[in-house]
Amino acid sequence: MAQLLRVQNFTVSRDGIGAGEDQSLEHPFGHAVDPAELFAWAGATASWPNRTDPGGSRGLDDYFTRDFAHNIGAEIMGRNKFGPQRGPWTDHEWRGWWGEEPPFHTPVFVLTHHPRPSFTLSDTTFHFVDADPATVLEQARQAARGKDVRLGGGVSTVREFLDAGLVDTLHVAVAPVELGSGLRLWESPEELLDRYHLEVVPSPSGMTHHLFWRK
Repeated sequence: MAQLLRVQNFTVSRDGIGAGEDQSLEHPFGHAVDPAELFAWAGATASWPNRTDPGGSRGLDDYFTRDFAHNIGAEIMGRNKFGPQRGPWTDHEWRGWWGEEPPFHTPVFVLTHHPRPSFTLSDTTFHFVDADPATVLEQARQAARGKDVRLGGGVSTVREFLDAGLVDTLHVAVAPVELGSGLRLWESPEELLDRYHLEVVPSPSGMTHHLFWRK
């Protein structure tokens, strides 16, 4: 069975924006973007991994939350998802937003023009790669050992792999909010219909799930 490159649970506003600009330590998703507006749908589900109280919603949103890690053997992410720093690494103390127990549980390949040594936290090893998308994907597939590879974002990274024709399936969750400005995944999901089939499934939570698969 072929190893797929999958975009999963990637959340954007109704006007296609997935993050704000001017990311910083205080604003991981950039200014003018409240993460709660975009991601509350997943946090409200019974399968949300950080849930500390019983309960949570079932149904469609919960299915996608539960499926997030299914058959994933490696992740690719852009440097901006890993942290707010730009340019050469001034030190190696920054080891991601996630603390000592990152949520990935697989090898992670971070795209950067400024490589640094790999390191491991718990069961997640971060590798820093300066290479084109196809080369990074091949490395991730080898590390995934037969499982699929998840393309974790952010917006620019997803666009880069889409433009290179490397993404096999996408699940984009569209939140019922408009942000007006920021990093935009698309002007309209119809931009991808020359390359992908699309089914659009509304959820009672107000989210609209867009499922794309390669033609």
